[in-house]
Amino acid sequence: MVKIMQYGEGNFLRAFADLYFNTLNEEGLGEYSVDIIKPAPFGSLDKFEKQGNRYNVVLRGAVSGEVFEKAYPVSCVNRTIDPFLHHDEYIAIAKDPELKIIVSNTTEAGICFSGSDSMNGFEEITYPAKLTKFLFERFKAGLSGVYLMPVELIDNNADELKKCVDLYIGLWNLPKEFKEWNDSQNFYCNTLVDRIVSGYPRDEQTKNHLTEIIGYEDGLVTIGEPFGLWAVEKKGDIATYIKEGVHNVEVVLTEDIAYYKKRKVRVLNGSHTNLVPAGLIWGEKTVYDCMKNPALLSFVEKTLQDEINPFVSDDLAATTEFANSVTDRFLNPFLNHQLVSISLNSISKWRARNLPSFKDYYKKHGKIAPCLTVGFSYLMALYSSVKRDGDGFSVELKSGKITLQDTREYLEYFVENQPIDAFMANIDVWGEDLTLYKGFKDTVIENIEKIKKGISLI
Repeated sequence: MVKIMQYGEGNFLRAFADLYFNTLNEEGLGEYSVDIIKPAPFGSLDKFEKQGNRYNVVLRGAVSGEVFEKAYPVSCVNRTIDPFLHHDEYIAIAKDPELKIIVSNTTEAGICFSGSDSMNGFEEITYPAKLTKFLFERFKAGLSGVYLMPVELIDNNADELKKCVDLYIGLWNLPKEFKEWNDSQNFYCNTLVDRIVSGYPRDEQTKNHLTEIIGYEDGLVTIGEPFGLWAVEKKGDIATYIKEGVHNVEVVLTEDIAYYKKRKVRVLNGSHTNLVPAGLIWGEKTVYDCMKNPALLSFVEKTLQDEINPFVSDDLAATTEFANSVTDRFLNPFLNHQLVSISLNSISKWRARNLPSFKDYYKKHGKIAPCLTVGFSYLMALYSSVKRDGDGFSVELKSGKITLQDTREYLEYFVENQPIDAFMANIDVWGEDLTLYKGFKDTVIENIEKIKKGISLI
């Protein structure tokens, strides 16, 4: 038995990692069992309990020019645990000798360090802090280490996760023997994941259609595209547990995933992130809607061609080929990929996905990147329109009211009508002062004024 602890119960992990492990079971390549941990105190696991942790993934799209649609029942999830309510069950996993892999997806903002985190805390501390405590329990139990495979879309995600764990070991003055155990027995494997997952269908027609395909109403059904790639850094004996080849998801074990990471984050995720605020303000609801809009489609293609593709690798032809496949994937009418869903934590996403391309363009041309600047302007226009809405935050758009979810401190800043240029200059937010790029601040502020007057920048 290979046990996996999965930190996150969201659509992506269920349609990607869980489907992969389930496929390995069906192909007789091992016996894999997943324990899902709810990462935040809000939300509910009721649907999992109601369905006995069973659900379906429906992959929809085009394969070799033919329409493809297939439901895959997933049964590898053993249990789901709310660690805020059932902490003992959560800690018991740390002491299980069969635990081999920890997968996490806490968004780009999730892998971070806070010097104010207490080892006696739990609900309020970061994921790396929780992980440090979890690993310390395993160390105290005298067990061997595990393979950590974060899928958060930041550069060197596993390396960054380990840095945070090391900082918590120091902050909390944990034994040097524990640090030595963590250094030598736990394998932090950088990863790259690529599959567009749109999640649970929102319209009744699609729900009814999927119910017909599955044979019953599935409250956890999630929709994804047929394409799937998981590049995993090869460390230790990971090949014993993670099987290469196409097992619904194509898995590549590699010594260096930098190219895969850079290509995917900048081309696919970067074009997504740069498009979403503009699409929302234009009144579109899905990525497909945007791609069917000639102006927005042209915006995406020009951004890729001029400001992203040239800075991914020396092999521009290969990057361009991948970018073309990405635009085709965005035009998948089945995905119903909601712009609001993609907008989660847009600030950290723009920093991770778009700022590197912006900087490369500026370095080469000595001026700001036009399309990325437009995308950033729409992002700031969207956030500067946010209003408090009960305990949350929302924005009124031509398509209706949407909820914005991001670091509360950022949203509070805009609710209080604080200066946009000061936010752009905040090194804690962006890792640098964005106003130092010549013309960027003035162009963004001018663009926001135009956007709020209803003038299109695209």
